Amino acid sequence: TMSFTTCDICDANEDKLEDGSLRILPPGFRHFGQQTTFRGQAHTLKVFEDNTLVRAALETPGEGRVLVVDGGGSLRCALVGGMLGELAVKNGWSGIVIDGCVRDSAELAVCAVGICALATHPQKSRKKGAGDAGLKVMIAGVAVLPGDWIYADGDGVLVSGQRLV
Repeated sequence: TMSFTTCDICDANEDKLEDGSLRILPPGFRHFGQQTTFRGQAHTLKVFEDNTLVRAALETPGEGRVLVVDGGGSLRCALVGGMLGELAVKNGWSGIVIDGCVRDSAELAVCAVGICALATHPQKSRKKGAGDAGLKVMIAGVAVLPGDWIYADGDGVLVSGQRLV
């Protein structure tokens, strides 16, 4: 079980918030998975309205990591749906943070994984294989590097250069 709150992490690390080594994603991310509290090291993707690389990543062992998807904030299609939620659970991902949309929200609600995204959208994405993996991404203006620690709960999503809890 995850025994932390983002509020407690912020309170205990005001110096890191001040120097930027602990960052907070802006409000607006909604929870769609069964787990509202999750943490893990970031595996980063940069895609736009194409979820080919999202599926490819979730098909690999998650090892408790969090897939962080820079989807450019697009609200025009979904990057994760029910099948990918199930894949994340099966392969041991702790969570998914998407700067974009999800679909199949009722299916995602019963997946034992954390999923944060901006909104729902019923249309699936293109599948052309475009995008990049394992690079610095910007999620709603906040930098996330591969290996950063992601902490998420009902109060927000934190990004830290080092493990805090």
